[in-house]
Amino acid sequence: MRITPIRVLVVDDSALMRKLIPQMLAGDDSIEVVGTAMDGAFCLKKIEELKPGVVTLDLEMPGMNGIEALKEIMRRQPLPVIVFSSHSTEGASVTMKALGLGAFDFVTKPKDATAHMAETARELIAKVKAAAESKLKPRLLSGIPPKPEKLPISLAAPNKIIAIGVSTGGPQALEYVLSQLPGDFPGTIAVVQHMPEGFTDMFARRLDEICPLRVKEAQSGDVLQRGRVLICPGSRHMRVKRLPLGDVIVLGDEPRVNGHRPSADVLLSSVAEFAATGALVICWFQGLSLGKTWLPRRLGTRRGSNSRTCRPTWS
Repeated sequence: MRITPIRVLVVDDSALMRKLIPQMLAGDDSIEVVGTAMDGAFCLKKIEELKPGVVTLDLEMPGMNGIEALKEIMRRQPLPVIVFSSHSTEGASVTMKALGLGAFDFVTKPKDATAHMAETARELIAKVKAAAESKLKPRLLSGIPPKPEKLPISLAAPNKIIAIGVSTGGPQALEYVLSQLPGDFPGTIAVVQHMPEGFTDMFARRLDEICPLRVKEAQSGDVLQRGRVLICPGSRHMRVKRLPLGDVIVLGDEPRVNGHRPSADVLLSSVAEFAATGALVICWFQGLSLGKTWLPRRLGTRRGSNSRTCRPTWS
């Protein structure tokens, strides 16, 4: 049980956000905002002075921007960093770059910060706590990592359907897990990652560049193939449906489940129907709202992960 508060440094060029973010984090007694900075240069000085445990970092700042500051943080003294991004194509692109440089996770800035303050606060508090507990080592990638060799596409049916649901800390967790699997992996992986619409496609493209498996944003009708990873699009539900000619992905716009769309519950419910075949493995990582009894009740077995190391635990 954590006794000392999580020390957080808030970095943003907006005076309003430098006021609002500490107010959001003040809602949790286990978090203490120890300082703020208005740009990357001040951020580096405050890190030396205040020794924070977690940094929240705006990516779009004058002078030394968030990307340059992140590079320096990872070079000098790696810390868990949660970046703030705008809801835009450009924002998604720079966010994926930040994740590649070692950012732990990201939060998108709502267009009306005050109107969505409670929702953003819940997300930010959860990610700050996860970042502080994470044992994933931040890293600096120098340039673009070499692309792994891709094997020819296999049209054979997969021998496993692996459903992964992940929220807080998901980008690093998924990158770690998927990068450990070989290109000839015999199963198909379907992933629900809580990300805004427009971010999941770029995230899938980034994973495809660094993983031996073939990764893409899912579309309705995508056939489950060996060595394929399908990422659920933001703001849509994803199911697996069994057809005579093979298993396929079906996307939908039904209402939110447990406050989420996409929802891991929707995906897991659909693949649970295949449990009798013995061709099902399910993983999930921290930050999801799944009850502890959901999988044993539906499947009779439980397969999970260590949320601190993100190393998969198979049973």
